[in-house]
Amino acid sequence: MALHLSQHYLECLSHASYVVADTNSRIAAVVDPQRDISAYLTEAEENGFTIKYVVETHFHADFLSGHLELAEATGAEIVFGAQAAGRTDFPITALAHGAVLILGDSESHARLEILETPGHTPESISVVVRENASSIPHAVFTGDTLFIGDVGRPDLLAAVGHTAEDLGRMLYHSLRERLLTLPDSTLVYPAHGAGSACGKNLSTNTVSSIGEQRATNYALAPMSEDQFVATVTEGQSTAPLYFLHAATTNRKARDTFDEEAPLTGLSMTDVVAARTSGAAIVDTRDDGDFALGHLRGSINVGLGGRFAEFTGEVVTAGTPIVIVAEPGKEREATTRLARIGFDNVVGYLDDPVKAFLENPDEVQIASRLTAHDFGARRDSIEGLQLVDVRNPGEFKLGTIDGARHIEMAGLTRRLDELDPTRPTVVFCAGGYRSSIAASTLRANGFDDVSDILGGYNAWSALVDA
Repeated sequence: MALHLSQHYLECLSHASYVVADTNSRIAAVVDPQRDISAYLTEAEENGFTIKYVVETHFHADFLSGHLELAEATGAEIVFGAQAAGRTDFPITALAHGAVLILGDSESHARLEILETPGHTPESISVVVRENASSIPHAVFTGDTLFIGDVGRPDLLAAVGHTAEDLGRMLYHSLRERLLTLPDSTLVYPAHGAGSACGKNLSTNTVSSIGEQRATNYALAPMSEDQFVATVTEGQSTAPLYFLHAATTNRKARDTFDEEAPLTGLSMTDVVAARTSGAAIVDTRDDGDFALGHLRGSINVGLGGRFAEFTGEVVTAGTPIVIVAEPGKEREATTRLARIGFDNVVGYLDDPVKAFLENPDEVQIASRLTAHDFGARRDSIEGLQLVDVRNPGEFKLGTIDGARHIEMAGLTRRLDELDPTRPTVVFCAGGYRSSIAASTLRANGFDDVSDILGGYNAWSALVDA
């Protein structure tokens, strides 16, 4: 086969991007790229490819795409669907349904065919890959239209004038009249996998086929248009706070990201001054280390989890950010924030342990309760606020009696539902999100906040023992 196709999967954002090339012409396209583009450039160099096209399946909301970075580095043409025409601040080629990009100069070369598949967004496209003009479809890049086990949620654009019902009806027809007309053997390569907030039931698998999805995907089962809209809009989690920022920025002519740009080390005096001026202090260490000692007012979002996404849920886009990290991890934190369009990192705390030891008045510990201790003490805590920050699907499976459900993605937008003067206990499934939530509440003026070690999992085990 004279076709090269590779998947780049970014676990921390559940994001899949692709390099597709004709191995005879050596012409390549990159589909839905992440913002730090070195991996694509390396792959092209190692294989002798020329990246001629950057294809975007839609205006992404969950990450800042690397189309401008690739265009700057390679001179590649940026391609969107026809409905994106006139909606960007930078030059694009807007292609209508049925248009073809040939990766070479003859009908014998690989080709990409545009399918307009609106629904997740109005401008969404899917891209069919053929080895040559006469071959059957080898694969289809489905963006956020069709996932493995799910479809793209149609409710994310409600804030900008598109109803979930209208987009859901578009999605119904896009799936059945466009994607499901492809042969069952066609490989399905989506833009996201399990954990993405762009759907509710995504598989851990990152490749499938049209036939497999036809047989197993709940959203592709026989049903009426009305049933489909009700099914795909029910039970969706709250969209993360940063989604609108990313979707908007992906249409703008913005500064490109330099993966090697120097970082700025800050003294404790510098950090305190930045905090006083409104900067968010994001402590990226493990939640256990954070609990033992951290800078007052800092928010704990550990690098070991979905760092960028959760930072984007609790820090407003545009807020200056100071990083606290294990030495050597500062660049990773900065890069991961840049992937969602958080470019305003003013620096990092130089040698945090030394800074904490030399400035004990600026350091505090976090209150954490074991499930057993919480169970023993809960009835004696006067005015207790118990907050479950898990997702709706987790909450439906059970919670702790008396808990108020405020999922992580909506926490900062619902602070006025809680009393900052009352003792508050937060829990999630295992402890990672509850540390984020508890530290966010403290940073927003809540006086007495604890979280439950091991979360609901530990509580359930205790109750069932």
